[in-house]
Amino acid sequence: MGGTMDGTRQRRRGDTRRRIQDVALELFAEQGYEKTSLREIAECLEVTKAALYYHFKTKEEILVSIFEDLTQPIEDLIEWGRQQPHTLTTKQEIVRRYAAALAEAAPLFRFMHENQATVRDLRIGESFKARIHSLRDIIVDPDAALVDQVRYASAIFTLHAGMFLLQDMGDDPEEKNKAVLEVATDLVAQAHRGAGGS
Repeated sequence: MGGTMDGTRQRRRGDTRRRIQDVALELFAEQGYEKTSLREIAECLEVTKAALYYHFKTKEEILVSIFEDLTQPIEDLIEWGRQQPHTLTTKQEIVRRYAAALAEAAPLFRFMHENQATVRDLRIGESFKARIHSLRDIIVDPDAALVDQVRYASAIFTLHAGMFLLQDMGDDPEEKNKAVLEVATDLVAQAHRGAGGS
């Protein structure tokens, strides 16, 4: 009996945490990380500063938690990918899942892109780079020709470019994402063929 109550309360608390993260990220993106205070975040949420403080002591904590939560699917993907056979199907599935994780975390990555100093100070950038390198390592065949290794890595960069460089391409973001994913998947297929994959 007691268990279900706790479960609901736990979830509700989780939702507050999530709402704080969402509102904070919006404010950080709109007016800059430096200019945003915990008080403003609390006001926006219509909660007391104490209520906010219960979840996060500083705005650094908020940003780092957003980063960790939104990039967790990438961690999970790397773990999954390491256990899979090195087939074309696996590699294309990795690209597909990575594209989905990026789309989910798009507001965070746009923030990171536009606030590189903050990202550097909080060392978020380093841990993101480390994740990208792990991702690259599970997609690239180490014995592939250099040109094919570049193709594998370019599949990942294509997904990143889709988020930043190609924002204004095409009218329909859905269509653009499909096109970006298609190009990334093609690159993996080409590299796999070149690497003598089946």
